[in-house]
Amino acid sequence: MVFARLPILLVVMQILTDGVDRVPEGVATAVSVGAYDGIHQGHRTVLGALSRLAAERDLAPGVVTFDQHPASVLRPENAPLLLTDHEQRIDLFTEIGIDYLYLLQFNEQRAETSDRDFVADVLVDRMNAKLIVVGSNFHFGKARSGSVDSLRDFGDEMGFEVIGMDLFAEDDAVEPVSSTVIRRALAGGDIGAANAMLGRAYEVRGEVIQGDQRGRTIGFPTANVAFKPGQAWPAQGVYAAWVTLEDGRRVTAAVNIGMRPTFHQHAEQPLLEAHLIDFDEDLYGQKLRVEFVDFLRSERRFAGIDEISEQLKKDVDNARTVLRG
Repeated sequence: MVFARLPILLVVMQILTDGVDRVPEGVATAVSVGAYDGIHQGHRTVLGALSRLAAERDLAPGVVTFDQHPASVLRPENAPLLLTDHEQRIDLFTEIGIDYLYLLQFNEQRAETSDRDFVADVLVDRMNAKLIVVGSNFHFGKARSGSVDSLRDFGDEMGFEVIGMDLFAEDDAVEPVSSTVIRRALAGGDIGAANAMLGRAYEVRGEVIQGDQRGRTIGFPTANVAFKPGQAWPAQGVYAAWVTLEDGRRVTAAVNIGMRPTFHQHAEQPLLEAHLIDFDEDLYGQKLRVEFVDFLRSERRFAGIDEISEQLKKDVDNARTVLRG
């Protein structure tokens, strides 16, 4: 499956600071609320309905989300690995066409906010919401006490409408699309399933760091990117990927994620090594965007330089075929 990159729209999304900002006077909004990690197909179904209904009712589309995943505060030992970092979510909301993004500062104090106070303070006072669009499993407020039904009751009282949407599931899927299911697919090396549920190629971003430069000595230089704490990464192995440079150029790549067992018997953590195909420029210090398109093979240990060189040639040929047809 080929995923085209969405163009960045020339629309400036306004980011509102929790407890400080509110939408401009005279602006009424249609709002969705949630963590929106990954902004996957299920999220896009809700946001698509939000945008359509907002246009029909002359409302500005807005999203209320969190500066960090609530689980990182409520149960940090079990907090999920994130599919998108803060910067990625902002880019994706902008591409979708959201006008106002209210960033809740989620901390222990915010976790104690009642469902009624959250609605009155954030949705009504700060966002001037006239329509709320959420998934049918939506919960909010202290101890997740609020539900779609209670939100409708608040709407009758405070003057907004609520639409609870059924969860999105792909054809023949045994469970709805969710961030949890996508994390499971990534961990299992099923990048195709993860991308299908996301509606785009899974992407990680990171700065190119100094490596041991061993790849350059055998004709396969790599741009090395360290793992970000708390971010979900695909399973260890070799992938066909697109790499976007800081200047916007996109380059085909064969990307290895792993512990490099041929040269490192006791590596402490995995590393992303991207060999950019038909490319020879210095990338140290640049921030790259790596989009994983297809899983090529598992990582393994090789007998020596000759064997690994032959395999890398095959990896590059396979990546080129996948990405360029």
